[in-house]
Amino acid sequence: MTSVSPVPNVTLNDGNTIPQLGFGVWQVPDDESYTAVTSALSIGYRSIDTAAIYGNEVGTGRAIADSGVARDELFITTKLWNGAGETWTADSVRREFDASLERLGLDYLDLYLIHWPRAVREDYIAIWRAFAELKAEGRVRSIGVSNFQTAQLSRIIDETSVVPAINQIEVHPDFAQPELRAFHADHGIVTEAWSPLGQGGALLDDPALARIAEKHQRSTAQVVLRWHLQIGNVVIPKSVTPYRIRQNIEVFDFELDADDLAAIAGLDVGNRLGPDPDEFDMG
Repeated sequence: MTSVSPVPNVTLNDGNTIPQLGFGVWQVPDDESYTAVTSALSIGYRSIDTAAIYGNEVGTGRAIADSGVARDELFITTKLWNGAGETWTADSVRREFDASLERLGLDYLDLYLIHWPRAVREDYIAIWRAFAELKAEGRVRSIGVSNFQTAQLSRIIDETSVVPAINQIEVHPDFAQPELRAFHADHGIVTEAWSPLGQGGALLDDPALARIAEKHQRSTAQVVLRWHLQIGNVVIPKSVTPYRIRQNIEVFDFELDADDLAAIAGLDVGNRLGPDPDEFDMG
């Protein structure tokens, strides 16, 4: 593998680093994930984000194994699906962790996330303590959460004194979550954006983004990804199309100016596309 990644790293609160732009495989079938991840790694992506519930850890792991990229050059993330069918203890967390490692064909993870807070059940404290044990044992380099609100973040910090390295949340220009991102910044938590392009919907047809894209001779998707980078987010766009996979990483050779950033800030209308984390408890 001769491709060199153009992506800069972000330092986490535990001293580890994560590429600021990675590749996500949400909603990518297992067989297609092999092809998509192979393409991404060949282009220069070095951070791959999957999850147990996605059902594509096997294909993702095969692509990693076949890529020729040294393991220490990669940053691999997966997530615990903390469903209601399990009583979450240290042992059950370990079983899920081990199962993900086996499917991925890895002997350690770079980042393990609690997929949802499941706030109506509040069993995330026990899970978080088990995560901290896995990290102390060196089986995972960094630990974090996904879809946590300030109340849940405050609780795990107060009760365990272990601050998540990352909170992976829905963020895009029309759902910018400034208050939650400010809480992250105050506590040294990196914001990682899922659905960073608003799931490729109406957002990318917005006239303001179109004007900025024309100004910089870029696509609207590239403008949105550049916005994420400049406000400090880690971002994991998803695609199965080789052209778009390449286009999404070609965002490090231009910069949005103050007028561009102000125009994009004006798009925030609180348009959440995914579930409300305070209510979500499916599966």
